[in-house]
Amino acid sequence: MKQLIPLVTLLFISISLSAQADLPTTKLKTLTGKTTDLPTIAKENTLIIVSLWATWCAPCKNELDAISEVYDDWKEETNVKLYAISVDDSRTVKRVKPLINGKGWDYEILLDTNNDLKRALGAPTVPVTLIIKDGKIVYRHSGYSPGAEDELYEELKKHS
Repeated sequence: MKQLIPLVTLLFISISLSAQADLPTTKLKTLTGKTTDLPTIAKENTLIIVSLWATWCAPCKNELDAISEVYDDWKEETNVKLYAISVDDSRTVKRVKPLINGKGWDYEILLDTNNDLKRALGAPTVPVTLIIKDGKIVYRHSGYSPGAEDELYEELKKHS
């Protein structure tokens, strides 16, 4: 029995990790009202960054601002595409367009107004940043502090 407990624990952990690598199929909206999901986006792009953010989240905006400064280089070097997915709810989602227009972010902006994707990813708070390669989550980071974009870039290079 004692030998069985570590085996069961290891099996549970490996199943949990492989389940997290699969992309949730929750529906997301574009700013023009079209519907898409992460598996569809991942099929169209070999390497993507997904950033869950909100207009009311200062660390989220700081991260996306920092990435914006180097994003052209990242695209050129790794062929990555970034999808900034707002988790603003129905009360604050109207702030998304004015904010991104003012920031000049060159990202694909999607909306998760019901927080379905956020829940499916088990993300308690934002920002959450993912790298997805060939339809699988290969890197995940929560929170932001200045310089975290350098770590993200190093991870990108590993997977490009």
